[in-house]
Amino acid sequence: MQELTGKAVKLHEGELLRREESNRQYLMKLKTQHLLRNYQLEAGRYSGRGMDAEAMGGWEDPSCQLRGHFLGHWLSAAALRYQENGDKELKAKTEVILEELTLCQQENGGEWVCPIPEKYLHWIGKGKGVWAPQYNIHKLFMGLVDVYRLMGLQNALNIADKLADWFYRWSGSYTAGEFDNILDIETGGMLEVWADLLEITQDTKYQTLLERYYRGRLFDPLLEGRDVLTNMHANTTIPEALGCARAYEVTGEEKWLKIVFAYWKCAVTDRGSFVTGGQTQGEIWTPMRKLKARLGDKNQEHCTVYNMIRLAEFLFRQTKDPEYMHYIEYNVQNGIMAQTYWQGMPYNNSPGRGLLTYFLPMKAGSRKDWAGEMDSFFCCHGTMVQANAAWNHRLYYQEGSELYITQYANSEVDFEVAGKMFKLSQRQDYMNGSLMSSSENNAKQTINETTSAFANRPDFRKYIFTIHGEGSAEFSIHMRIPDWIQGEAKIFVNDELVRSTKETDKFVVLDRVWSSEDRIAVTFPIGLAFVTLPDDDTMGAFRYGADVLAGITGQERILYLESERPEEELTADTERQWGEFRTFYRTENQDPGINFRKLNEIGYEPYQIYFKVKSR
Repeated sequence: MQELTGKAVKLHEGELLRREESNRQYLMKLKTQHLLRNYQLEAGRYSGRGMDAEAMGGWEDPSCQLRGHFLGHWLSAAALRYQENGDKELKAKTEVILEELTLCQQENGGEWVCPIPEKYLHWIGKGKGVWAPQYNIHKLFMGLVDVYRLMGLQNALNIADKLADWFYRWSGSYTAGEFDNILDIETGGMLEVWADLLEITQDTKYQTLLERYYRGRLFDPLLEGRDVLTNMHANTTIPEALGCARAYEVTGEEKWLKIVFAYWKCAVTDRGSFVTGGQTQGEIWTPMRKLKARLGDKNQEHCTVYNMIRLAEFLFRQTKDPEYMHYIEYNVQNGIMAQTYWQGMPYNNSPGRGLLTYFLPMKAGSRKDWAGEMDSFFCCHGTMVQANAAWNHRLYYQEGSELYITQYANSEVDFEVAGKMFKLSQRQDYMNGSLMSSSENNAKQTINETTSAFANRPDFRKYIFTIHGEGSAEFSIHMRIPDWIQGEAKIFVNDELVRSTKETDKFVVLDRVWSSEDRIAVTFPIGLAFVTLPDDDTMGAFRYGADVLAGITGQERILYLESERPEEELTADTERQWGEFRTFYRTENQDPGINFRKLNEIGYEPYQIYFKVKSR
C-alpha cells in the first residue's frame, strides 16, 4: 500500500493551511547562522567571541550537551514542505546550510560533522554520563536523509555517508556486550537511519550497523510478551520501534515486524489511552489500564504524540486496519492541533497565539505552558516543525485499483487507475448556508433554504466527494468510518443511498465503474460522549466527535448530575456566530456554571478535562 502525498495531494482546509504557513514563516525566520552556530563552533569555523545575544537559546545554547539537534528537525521540515509544493526559498536556504556543513566536515577530518565533540561517544562507551549524544546526532542524520530523498540534494547524502563511516568504525570497536550497554543510552532513531541509508546506498556497512543496533534488551522481552514499558521513558523507545518498522520495510525480515506489533500491543492495546489518545505523564509510560493517578501537569509529551502517529501510520500500511487511523485522528485533533501553533481568543490580556506546549496537562486547573520562538528548542520544538511542515499526509492511500480515504479534510488527490488519471475532491458541507465571517456584511447574502433547514447545529457531519477525470474506469473506494459515530453512517452515490453502517472496524467499500462528476456524500452522526477512565468509571471526559472538550475552570470541579447520562448535563452555548456553527457548551445544573470548548481551541485559560460525576 502506498501513501499518496507530496504534490499529488492538495489541501484546501483553512486551519491546516494556516498552520503550514505559520510553520513555513517560522522556518524562514530562523537565521541560517544561528542554525549552524554549534556546528561551526565544533569545527573551529566560529570563535564564539561576541556571541550573538539574539541566537537560539534553551537546548541550542552552546553549554547544552544536546546543542545543535534542532537543525536536523529544521532540515526534515524544509524537505517535507518542499515535497508538498516545491518551495524554492526553503530549498535555497537548505543548500546554503549543506555547503557550510560540508566545510565543517572537511575541517573535522572528512567524517565528523556533528555539533558536539566525538569524545561524547567515547565517554558513553566508558560509562560516563553524557546527555544522549546519539539521540542528538540522529536528528542530523534524519534531516540529511530527508533532504536527499525529498529535495534530491546529493550533497546531503554525501555528508551522511561519510559520517556513517565514523559510526561504523566506532561501533565496531566494542564487543557485543559492551555495545549493548551503549544502546541503553538513548539512541534516538539511529536504527531507522541505518535502514534508510541501506535502502538508498545498498552498502553492506549499513546492514552491519542494523545488526549492531539491534537492542536485544528491549526487543527480546517485547517478543516474549513482557511489559517492559511501564514507568520507562517513552520517547526513548518509540524511535527504536520506528527503526524496526523501517528495517522491516527495507530488509523484509519478519523479526522486525514482530517487534513493532509487540511494541504497539504493549504501548497502546494493553495499556489503554487517555481520552486525547495519549498515554504518557512526565515523559514516561503510564501503568497498564491505570491512568487515574497519572492525571498531572506533564501529560502527553508532544514528541510521543508525533512519533506514535508515525508508528500507527506504518502499522496501517501493513494491515489496512482502520484502528490505527482512529488512533491518528484522536492524536492529531487533541495532540498536534492542541499543542502547536495555537491561535484563538485572548484570555486575561494574554496573546492570541501560542507556539508550542511541551506537555498537555490533564490535572484539573492546569494551563498550557507556551514556549517562545527563541528561548527553548527542546525536543518537542523539533517535532513541532516537522508535524506542521506539510499537513497533506495520512489522507489518502492507494493499492492497485483501490483508493483509501483515511482522514477527512477539504482537499483533492490525483491518482492513476488503468492508465487513466483521476482526481478526487473532498469538501465538508458545513450546512451553514452563509459565508458571512464577521460583522461586516460583505459576504454574499443569497437567500437559501439551508439557513432555515439547519436552524441549529446539525447532529451529523457531512462530506462530499467528486470524481474528475477523462473517461471512466473500474476501481474501488474504501472509506473509513470514524469510531466516534453515534448511529448509522450513510453513504450516497449520485444522491442514491447505497450503504448504511455502524461498523467502524473495517472500511466501507464502494466498487463500481466511476466516471467524471460522479458524486459521493457521506454523513456521520455526531454528538457528545462521556469517556471514562479505564480504572474509574465515575470519572471521565467529554468528547464531541474526535474533539475532546475542556471545561474552563481554575479549580477542580465535581459534576452533580440530574440524570444517569453525564452528556445530558451539557447544553450547546452560543452555537452560531455569523456563518459558523461552533462547538461551545455549558453546564445546565452546576453552580457556578462551567463553559466547555474544544481542547485544541484552549490557549491560556485554566481548564479541566476529567470530571468526577455524582448523582444528586
